[in-house]
Amino acid sequence: MNKKQLQSEQTKKRVADAARGLFGQKGYKATSIEDIVEATGSSKGNIYYHFKSKEGLFLYLLDEWDREWEQTWKQKEPTYKTTTEKLYGVAEQLVLEDMNHPLTKAADEFFNNEEKTSDVEERISEMVARHVDFNRNLLQQGMESGEFNQANVERLAVILEGLIIGLGQMSRKSKPEDALELYRSAVQIFLHGVAKPNG
Repeated sequence: MNKKQLQSEQTKKRVADAARGLFGQKGYKATSIEDIVEATGSSKGNIYYHFKSKEGLFLYLLDEWDREWEQTWKQKEPTYKTTTEKLYGVAEQLVLEDMNHPLTKAADEFFNNEEKTSDVEERISEMVARHVDFNRNLLQQGMESGEFNQANVERLAVILEGLIIGLGQMSRKSKPEDALELYRSAVQIFLHGVAKPNG
């Protein structure tokens, strides 16, 4: 990486870090590009060069959050012996990390905003597709290990994602321990439909 590329990456990181703080503090709608300009000293043009729009900047931050979540999961995953335990582990990580993440409230605002350009809709679809892919891989492990009945893994992965999205919305104002219990119950109910009976 040459000096110019390095400076460009440093600017991008500075803008992203400042924007994350502002979105976390003020929310999505109340944070303007002007606020980010003021916080970073970068020009509007520089911000648009790196992120194209406020939506693009926020999607970049959501992608970072996804990558961090996946890294945390990869570290935890080997501690679970079965796929069933992994599903409960995913539920726990979703509650403990996502409910306390500084961008959670801003993300709710962002996804409930009706005005989205087609490229933003496309990026959201890609993000959801990655989540469904994660679910598919996890469920496939359970089928291959004999823990789960063979079934349409694509359909189950979508159902699981719908369940997770719905639980996220329904438990936003819950206490973490109540939300965790809700997620565990949901996993138990989901497993009841796919797990082989013991014996």
